Formats: sequence, C-alpha cells, structure tokens
Amino acid sequence: MPEGWHLTEEPDFTPDAPTEDQRALTAFRADLVKAYRLALDEGDEVGAEEVREEVAEVDAELRQLGVRGSLPSLEPRIKAVRKRSTRRRQDAPNLPRRPVSKRTVGRVFGGKYQPSTFLTLTLDSYGRVHSDGTPVDPTRYDYRRAARDAVHFAALLDRFVQNLRRCVGWDVQYFSTVEPQRRLAPHWHAAIRGSISRAELRAVAEATYHQVWWPAHDEIKYSGDNLPVWDVHAKGFVDPHTRTALPTWEEALDEVERPAHVARFGTQVHSKGILGGTEEAGRHIGYLTKYLTKSINECFEATTTRQEEHSERLCAELAVTPCSPQCPVWLLYGVQPRGARVSTVPGKCKGKAHKRTTLGVAGRRVLVSRKWSGKSLADHKHDRKTFVRQLLADVGIKPEDEPKRLVWNNVQPGDPNVPPRAHLLLSAVAERRRWKAEYTAALLAASGPPESSATHLAA
Repeated sequence: MPEGWHLTEEPDFTPDAPTEDQRALTAFRADLVKAYRLALDEGDEVGAEEVREEVAEVDAELRQLGVRGSLPSLEPRIKAVRKRSTRRRQDAPNLPRRPVSKRTVGRVFGGKYQPSTFLTLTLDSYGRVHSDGTPVDPTRYDYRRAARDAVHFAALLDRFVQNLRRCVGWDVQYFSTVEPQRRLAPHWHAAIRGSISRAELRAVAEATYHQVWWPAHDEIKYSGDNLPVWDVHAKGFVDPHTRTALPTWEEALDEVERPAHVARFGTQVHSKGILGGTEEAGRHIGYLTKYLTKSINECFEATTTRQEEHSERLCAELAVTPCSPQCPVWLLYGVQPRGARVSTVPGKCKGKAHKRTTLGVAGRRVLVSRKWSGKSLADHKHDRKTFVRQLLADVGIKPEDEPKRLVWNNVQPGDPNVPPRAHLLLSAVAERRRWKAEYTAALLAASGPPESSATHLAA
C-alpha cells in the first residue's frame, strides 16, 4: 500500500508483449467463434454446444497464461436503451470541470515538497444518535435510507472519484478502505496521491450524488404466506390469487420516471496533507490497514442491549432492501427480478448485502485505483511469491516447483482416480501446516537470535 501513496514519478503502464502461446490460443479462439456462428446458421445445436465448451476451456487457458480483461462473449446481449435525464439535480451545487490530464502524481511545492492527502467521507445523517451510535429516537431514525445508502455506497464512491478527477484536472489515484461507524453506517478512508485542497474536497463531496434508477420499492406487496408463485405455463412469477403475471424487470424499468433513491455524502469531510516518509504517514497507513483482515461486523461489537436492538433493526431493513436487479427481494414488491427462474425463492437473496457480516456493503472493503502502483494483481501475487521463496531459500528450504501451465477441471462423479474427500481435506490441512511451519521458521531465522536481557548480561 505505501508504495503508491507518495510516488514522485509516473508509474509505467506499458503492457507486456503477448507471448507465442497467447497469440496461438487467441487465434484458435477466433476460429472457434467463427465455427460457432456457422453452427448456429446451420441449426446445429449439438455442434454449437461443443464449440461453447471448447471456448470455455480456451478461456481458462488464456487466464492461466495471464491474459487480462474481458473476452468477447459468444452471444453478446443486446441492452435495452433507455433515455435518462443527464441534467444535474436542482438541489445539488454545480461542479467546476476541467480537462483531465493523464498525470497521476501530485504537484511539487517549494521545489522539494510533494505532499499527499488522507481523506475521510461519511454518509448523511438519519437522525440524532447517542455517543454509542444508537438513535435517540428509534421510531424517527431513517433505517430505510440508511440501508439503501449502504447498499449503494460503492456506486456513490465511484461517482465521487469521477467528479474529483474532473474538478482537479488530473487522474487522481487512491488506496482506500470501507469501515462502519458506531451508528453502523459505512464511511470511507482514502490515501490519495497528491495534494488536494480542503475546499475542493468539500465542494466535490457536497455536489456528488448517485441516483438509483430502479422501480419504486417503498411498499411491500407480498409477505408471509402471501408470496408470488411460479407459473409453469407463463414461465414467470404470478400473483398467488389472481394468477396475473408480475411485471418483468425490463417492463418495470420502462415505467420508471424518477429515481427510486438518491445517495449523498454527509457534511463531515475530514482531509489532511501528509508528507511521505514521515512518522505521521506511517501512522495513517497503520490506521488504514488495521481492519483489513476483519469483516465489517467485526470492526464494531455491540456491548449493550440498545446497540443490539439498533443492529437488529438495520439488518431487518437490509433484509427487505433489493441489492441488485437479480435480487429475489424484488418479488416482495411485485416485480420479477432479472433472470428469475423456478428455483428463485421470493424474499430470499444470497447476496452479501443482506448478510450481517457486511451491514449492507456488498462489494470489496478495500478499493484501489488501477494506477495506484503501476502493478496488476498478478504482479502483486508474483512479488509476494518471490518474497516468500527467497525467504525460504535463505534458510535452505526449497519449495516444490509448480508446472508452468495448469488447466483445472471439475472432477467428474465416479472418477476412480480421486481419493476420498476426507483424505483430500486431511492432506490439504497437513500441507498448510507444513507451509506455515516452514514460513515461521524462515521468519525466525531472518530476524536473528533474540537479544540478551540486561539481567542476563549482568549475571
């Protein structure tokens, strides 16, 4: 994380030249796509299915070879075009807009100082709260808006970064984490490369909003035993009494005339300029990373009955808040979710946003911009692997070399070459324990012998 915060030179984003294997597989995939189109034109469903399976295997090999990005789909889905107003809301201030340059590093002040920024953003208020984060009046606390803001928090952050880049005129890069406040609303801590004034940050936060163009979901129409049922003939969900088909997701979107929800930031915007290599920079890095190994709910522990009740009310609201167009919760509001099928259970969604461990934050807790360090995920993985291998080699431990090319396939039922599941689990546990013991031994050897105490030296 620190390597990208105070960069003084632009990182190199020149892509690696494709290897011969990558070129050959890509050409083979293009031939398969052509064969797939030909099979469809001739009505050969069996042949088309075989080509689909072959393309899936080729895609897996390309990923193993390090090919990034999205590969063209065999059957690109035609998206319905709906015109939405792009005019800014009248209740939001306008933003200054400058052409965004490709620069990602901050300005230098006084010929030698190149500070960066530490920023904290919070969501809006939902009602007065006590010092422990619980509402003063639970009946007036806006749990519905709190739940919806949490579900759409990631989209609001994306909009903020986009607006910030347009405002300052350069490609702002950041490393950030999402944590819950005592009131259980998410807030954002970000290490931003380069110096940005407090006035600009406050102006951008105040002017940023995210409109959710979804069907209205303010009133639950079905609950308890009165739930929509699947109709085999209609191939969709219908009303349990009238047998009338519920509107599909696309049909419901066609009726949307105004956003179902608007997410905004609160008035609290904390920012601070920090120089690289200082004690303060190290302290903020520690503050930013201390919760990375914990889930959202582990960052805050309810110790009183009032806090437990507050958490229960928020989780109850999240349970009936749709998290995506595919969410089965939409059926409670009389709308068929996208991709609904017979196995869909009304009101029962497995999405992360509905789990107690996330408190509505369904996406990643660690958000990093693409040009933060000039390295891809594969590069970071390679760096970690190289570090561990070198650490083990220094103490005489040589890890087993893996084959350069591997293609993983699912085990077919009844395969006689597969050991029992219990044996596989025990083998995996033993292997992990061996790895941990070797790594711990290497760390102890690298740190050297413990220093003798003053008492021992005196003796």
